[in-house]
Amino acid sequence: MKKHNFYAGPSILSEYTIKNTADAVLNFADMGLSLLEISHRSKQFQAVIDEATALVKELLEIPEGYSVLFLGGGASMQFCMVPYNLLQNKAAYLDTGVWAHKAIKEAQLFGEVEVVASSADRNYNYIPRDFKVPTDVDYFHYTTNNTIYGTEIRKDPEVGNVRLVADMSSDIFSRAIDVSKYDVIYAGAQKNLAPAGVTIVIVKDDALGKVTRPIPTMLNYKTHVDKGSMFNTPPVLPIFSALQTLKYYKSLGGIREIEKVDIAKAAKLYEAIDASRIFVATVPDHADRSIMNVCFVMKPEYAELEKEFVDFATAQGMVGIKGHRSVGGFRASLYNALPMESVEALIACMKEFEAKH
Repeated sequence: MKKHNFYAGPSILSEYTIKNTADAVLNFADMGLSLLEISHRSKQFQAVIDEATALVKELLEIPEGYSVLFLGGGASMQFCMVPYNLLQNKAAYLDTGVWAHKAIKEAQLFGEVEVVASSADRNYNYIPRDFKVPTDVDYFHYTTNNTIYGTEIRKDPEVGNVRLVADMSSDIFSRAIDVSKYDVIYAGAQKNLAPAGVTIVIVKDDALGKVTRPIPTMLNYKTHVDKGSMFNTPPVLPIFSALQTLKYYKSLGGIREIEKVDIAKAAKLYEAIDASRIFVATVPDHADRSIMNVCFVMKPEYAELEKEFVDFATAQGMVGIKGHRSVGGFRASLYNALPMESVEALIACMKEFEAKH
């Protein structure tokens, strides 16, 4: 039976990425050695870092004056690295979910934090609007896509002269962004890029060196900028996998072509949910709905069927469809590597279950 991988992360990777990574684990760059055992200082791996950096810049159309870093520690490490490097007095944050809330908590260790708006009052099922970003803050931070709740901000915000920071862990490479508006973009790899273990950070060079506090060497962005992500041993395998994914994205025609497919996949699934008699989307406003993580539940009168549907879908090859415990219900993660075929299979599964009830 074919499996359809809807896991929220670590999540589906392209067959291209998996095959090439598996081959390199056996024999990397015709060295007769495994990718797992070669020196990160070898010219063969330096070529991997160089090509991956160039492709990130090409695909995201990153202007001059920015550095691309490949770091360990996950996106959660960036919750403290951002304020360590940028927060001198006060920062502004938008609270749209668990990960945004955790970023806020870390930033409060370094200075004053103003939460400009929050959607916690409705369990984060919408994106706050009409909030104002203070002009006297060192930066404004927001999370673009909220995997647990299925909300997403798909337009780069206008914040004037305030520095802009974004956690794009779960939707990077799924839409075109104007990188010139940002000072830091960071993203854990395990959603749209590679196995867990590496985090991409895109940092504007002139944003660094502005705080007066001493910064531990490993937590200083400039350390990694100056050493080209080679200050310490980098996560070699995830970086190699990331390179394969970046090559795959380029072969598909780049980010704008990928975005068209992602929008079509999400639209098809949301249409089926909205037309259903037993399922309902957890995010009511269409403008706030994520195209990466589609969250839905049973309508109240069918709530007792939730476990039965999970079991039914799993038996038909739908993997990772159960929703996060904070929301319940179901979650279909439609990352770039997920084919339309899987979306169609899920819809057929939902319709068959609905017909039974």
